[in-house]
Formats: sequence, structure tokens, C-alpha cells
Amino acid sequence: MLLPLTAGAENLPATKLASQPTNTNVVHAPKLVEPHLHVARSGNAGRPRVALTFDACMGQADERILSTLVRERIPATIFVTARWLKKNPQSVAIFLNNLDLFELENHGQNHVPAVDVPVLIYGISAAGSPEAVRREVAGGADAMRAAGLAPPRWFRGSTAKYDPSAIRQIRDMGYRIAGYSLNGDGGSLLGASVTEKRIAAAKDGDVVLAHINQPTHAAGEGVARALLALKRRGVEFVRLSDVDGIGDDNTTQ
Repeated sequence: MLLPLTAGAENLPATKLASQPTNTNVVHAPKLVEPHLHVARSGNAGRPRVALTFDACMGQADERILSTLVRERIPATIFVTARWLKKNPQSVAIFLNNLDLFELENHGQNHVPAVDVPVLIYGISAAGSPEAVRREVAGGADAMRAAGLAPPRWFRGSTAKYDPSAIRQIRDMGYRIAGYSLNGDGGSLLGASVTEKRIAAAKDGDVVLAHINQPTHAAGEGVARALLALKRRGVEFVRLSDVDGIGDDNTTQ
């Protein structure tokens, strides 16, 4: 299992797992899906369209990435957890002062996988029941409103994996579920050069997933360099709310 290539793998250390909900009857996972998402292509080879999405799971803000986005006026969609919002009020203020660049969306309350049976995903205990999935999604939205952010319209769960019944439940709560088409930083565990190369190679219609909550990881340096490379290419940066997005596994339709 190539954990560095998977969304959410940055949260594998035991110190972080200790805060996850405890399920006493953990079983092997049912069939899970990791949905893809693309935005409408520009159709212009000289100006490909790319949606940058960043997960703010826990920990601190990565100023290397955030300062580049603000300085270069690059739009992005940021998925925040309630835990990250509580620890990063200064970064929240930056987002609120740059609403022409950033849209903030729901990454959950406690960063637990939105799966409604008690399973482990990359060592992280899933929500484990429909009620726990509801709490994870609704709790993230409540924290966003309390922080002065707009009500979210998109949800992305920890590990970016779901089971079909949880997808239906989250959709019934009024959300579109944000998959991705390009894993830019391997859960923030890739090196700077590999991360830069991956993201800089984004194609027309790609939705890039990276992390903005690991300031001590080398991947963040690669993300910042890739943003500049994409801008030099003439990429049209869009947020998920700016254009139509089509996801598989019934996540957007």
C-alpha cells in the first residue's frame, strides 16, 4: 500500500490517531470509492484551466503556500476542518480579507473518514455510523459559520474515501463531494521536487489536491514552486464554484 500517494496519509502518526473516534468492532472495509473530479475544460491549449484545492486538516498553516497564493493572486478552494480553524485564526483572517481569491469549504469536524461502518482506513477510524457521518459533516459546517465563513457547498472527507451509502447521505445534506484528478503532494509526504513536477504538469480540467497544513514538510516548498510554474504557463486558475465540476460515483450529479 503506497500510503504517500494517498490523500490523508499525512495523518498516520500515532499521536494524531489518538484523537480519532474509537470503534471497538472494527472490521475490514466494505467497497470504498475515491471519487474523481474534473472541472470544465477551457479548450484553449495556451490557457488550460486548473482548479487548485488544498486540505487544511490539522496543525498549522503552511505560509510558503498561503503567501504565494496571496502574493501572486492565485485563486484556490480551501477545505478546512473545525480543528484547523480553531488553531489558525490569523490564517482565517487572511482568507476573509481575500475572498476574491479563496472559497472555504467543509473538510469535517474532526477529520475522520466519511464512511458509515466501523472500519480503519490507512489506520484512521472511520466515522462508523450514519449518525457519526452526519456529525462530522454538520460539525465542520457549524465551525465554519462560527468563524465567520460562508456556509459551505462542497464537502471532502478525510482520506477522500467514502462508501456509497455515505455519499448518498452527504448529498442529501445538500453537498457536492469534492474528489480530485491529480494528487499533487501525496498527502504532503512527497519531496519538494516530485511535488513540483506533479503539480506543474496539471492538464486542462484538472482538480489538484494538495495540503496547506504541513509547514515543516518538504512538499510545501514544491507546491509553492509549482504554483509559479503554472502561472508562467498561463494557466487559468479557478475555484470549484467558478465553473461546472463533474465527479464520478454520484458525487456531483
